[in-house]
Amino acid sequence: MKNTMIIFLCLALLGCKGKTDKQHDAALSEEIVQVEEITKEANDWEILFDGTSIENWKGYLTQDVSPNWKIEGDVLVLYPIKDRKNGESYNIVTKKDYTNFVLYLESNIAEGGNSGVFWGVKEDSKFGQPYQTGPEIQILDNERHPDAKAGTTHQAGALYDMVAPSENVANPAGEWNTMEITIDHNSNKGSVVLNGKEIVTFPVNGEAWEAMVAKSKFAGWEAFGKYPTGKIGLQDHGDKVSFRNIKIRAL
Repeated sequence: MKNTMIIFLCLALLGCKGKTDKQHDAALSEEIVQVEEITKEANDWEILFDGTSIENWKGYLTQDVSPNWKIEGDVLVLYPIKDRKNGESYNIVTKKDYTNFVLYLESNIAEGGNSGVFWGVKEDSKFGQPYQTGPEIQILDNERHPDAKAGTTHQAGALYDMVAPSENVANPAGEWNTMEITIDHNSNKGSVVLNGKEIVTFPVNGEAWEAMVAKSKFAGWEAFGKYPTGKIGLQDHGDKVSFRNIKIRAL
């Protein structure tokens, strides 16, 4: 980042060449402010996966990450588990908890695949799966997975079983999708931007949230969506899925 700032300042100086002293000073000041804003924005992001390490992640209810999660190049890949025992899964969650944030990631689902991103996950042995507490943004092969036929609230980018995408902007299985999830309890707003298009908005607490949950499959669940502060999770749904460039910015 230091090198980036130097480059910007050099460009700023070149851009100011030929101006009067006052014009020069004003232009340079404006360029410096822009550089400072760019630098601040970059520093605001916390890297959760940079392609080299999974040190910010752990297995759900365990300290270990399953060897079925592999780093290949700059990509984190979950391979399907062979001979899976009944109820066995290898979801991973962040080591840290988050409340209000913007989460950015890129995902690539295999043909016929299903996965998702959780937030507000409470890690407690009485909850055997992250989805018992954490709401999910769906990652799905819309063309082949049967969930896509179950209703639009199960399609890629949906707030699973609660809010459907306003339109289908998901790239096909085998291609990368960018996703930005915003959760802000202060403004009581959540949103999903998939491939640069905002397709889902929803409340994240209060009566509006409770009414939405009451109409879903999660109605009556003891702890679903009850924890404003919790872990981010990546779902093991038994299918191959890849992630890269995962970062989070606190609000």
